Amino acid sequence: MKIEIKKSTKLIEYKEAIDFLEKRVIEVNQNKLTELIWILEHPNTYTAGTGYDENDILDKSIKIVKTNRGGKITYHGPGQIICYFVIDLNKKKKDIRKFTKVIEKTIIESLSEYKINSFNDPENIGIWVNHEKKIKKIAAIGIRIKKWIAYHGFSINVNNNLENYNKIIPCGIKDKDVTNLKLIKDQNYDELSNKIINNFINNLEI
Repeated sequence: MKIEIKKSTKLIEYKEAIDFLEKRVIEVNQNKLTELIWILEHPNTYTAGTGYDENDILDKSIKIVKTNRGGKITYHGPGQIICYFVIDLNKKKKDIRKFTKVIEKTIIESLSEYKINSFNDPENIGIWVNHEKKIKKIAAIGIRIKKWIAYHGFSINVNNNLENYNKIIPCGIKDKDVTNLKLIKDQNYDELSNKIINNFINNLEI
């Protein structure tokens, strides 16, 4: 399986990333370019998916970027790993649920390599941990499908500023908190992006 791996070291603006993905979807559909996995971080950005609710914006002064991914409102910023992808499901099983399971499995396996237990929730998309006797979100997932090509991606909170989540109701879920890896276990996560890439590729081949 030929997948281009792209890793950006500088912060990438949200719109720049999505424009790149949209163009890549067309090129993959036309068999001009290969599938893609892209690791990056964004500057402070609030994005609203197709299912967002205005009531989920608690601080009306923040700027919201509307996007065509699924899901509701979330926050991106430095210290959060973003894994974007362009994956052609025409060459695999045309099953969005199965593809979502691949993403969930990738995140759970990657975190388990750091001795962090995480899990999915059938009712609330994303990956969760039990931290300080509370269920908290550690990773968000947002996918869009166009001509059976899956794109957008998922994010994992590593050492980002969690206070930024106080301005919104993340993913529309009122009764659960958000956390990051450094708060759960203060260790070196420099290799996390490589573990994500390796696990994602392995799971896609199943």
